[in-house]
Amino acid sequence: MPPETSTSEVERLLDRIATVDPLIGSICTLHPGALDRARELDAEAAAGRVRGPLHGRAVLVKDNVDTADLPTTAGSLALAGQPHPAADAPLVRRLREAGMVVLGKTNLSEWANIRDLASTSGWSAHGGLTRNPYALDRSAGGSSSGSGAAVAAGLAAYAVGTETDGSITCPAAYNGCVGLKPTVGLVPTDGVVPISASQDTPGPMAATVRDAAALLTVLAGGGADLAAHAVDGRLAGKRVGVPRGPYWGFSEAADAAAERAVAALSAAGAVVVDGTDLPDLPDTIWEDELLVLLAELRTGLAAYLSRRPGDGPRTLEDVVAFNREHAAVELEHFGQGLLEQALEVPGTDSEEYAAARARCVAATREGGIDRVLREHDLDVLVTPSYDRAHRIRLPGPEELVGSCSGVPAMAGYPLLTVPTEVVDGLPVAVSFWGTAGSEATLVEVAHGYESLRDPLPPPTFAPTAG
Repeated sequence: MPPETSTSEVERLLDRIATVDPLIGSICTLHPGALDRARELDAEAAAGRVRGPLHGRAVLVKDNVDTADLPTTAGSLALAGQPHPAADAPLVRRLREAGMVVLGKTNLSEWANIRDLASTSGWSAHGGLTRNPYALDRSAGGSSSGSGAAVAAGLAAYAVGTETDGSITCPAAYNGCVGLKPTVGLVPTDGVVPISASQDTPGPMAATVRDAAALLTVLAGGGADLAAHAVDGRLAGKRVGVPRGPYWGFSEAADAAAERAVAALSAAGAVVVDGTDLPDLPDTIWEDELLVLLAELRTGLAAYLSRRPGDGPRTLEDVVAFNREHAAVELEHFGQGLLEQALEVPGTDSEEYAAARARCVAATREGGIDRVLREHDLDVLVTPSYDRAHRIRLPGPEELVGSCSGVPAMAGYPLLTVPTEVVDGLPVAVSFWGTAGSEATLVEVAHGYESLRDPLPPPTFAPTAG
């Protein structure tokens, strides 16, 4: 069979989106010119101009990333009626320059889930509710809900998510796809609706580790081909640490799947070092992280909104006021307590903020991940990712149990999540941790694991699980 053209891929995906997406609500905007762009890229390829390995491939972009030819809303009605951003975000320019077809924008948890502690992941006033394709009454995770659900449902092989703390990792685990949260700074955040300058990062979501690595190569601006590290047989001699502590024990299903993953790594030649626990975190670390996020949100969001065309909100105060004025829709299911709290916390120029950020960095970098990797001479760490997807609760609060993302998030370090198996109809996953700039090593080990386990069964869009 001849290789699929860009035109035939986009036609196939648009047909599948029309059939499947009404069930899961993962896509909020389709690009009306996607087919025309695919034809242009096919003509380029026929003329001998192939821009790179992903030339002609379709990609979905989370709806908090600026696109000059499509709305960028962060899920909020405050931005939904405004003019498109004046320019593509740099990462979107890189997608287009690599010859990818921007197929559309994916739904997300509104304002990337920084609105309220009682929020429902995957819900936004603009995009509605995204559901898990494995069981429609289960969460698609947050905040890159639409990106994860769309990849799992076969609506695109590639999608862009963003993460501040868990927003790529959780939907990857819940939906049974690969999510790679890179080192903060590797992918530019200009033109991305911000939460935290110190923790935000865009990253790839894809069906396989190799595909995620290929997309990250594009997002990071080229250079070394990370997909070249997704080669079989690279596990021998790799030293894999297994930190226990709070990262195990919250889910029997996740624990059992992770134990099988660790055993498979060992059988393939990796050196598994068990009990490589991270030092206990300070009791106040989560309060510190929240202060940092909220302080940076207030500053960063005002800077972003000031560059948007139109007469929309210009500050966080404007967003809070808009939600109150449109409470029947915006606040129908849950409030905006975090946005309101962000108006009251000390600013990024305060001693309180600087001290909180310093404590987060000290506990998670040199006092955490780097210390354990160095003391045990490890290449990576591996833990369960999350429990299986919880039932959707709208209104919330949700029943999220367990997480692996907090320490890597505060450190700004990469985290690569790979599905392991399906348990009672729902995916579970493991996550590989590393130090700053260790994406190539994570890809080697994660691909090595992925090549050992059976492929996940595709989602069936069942009404419920189990």
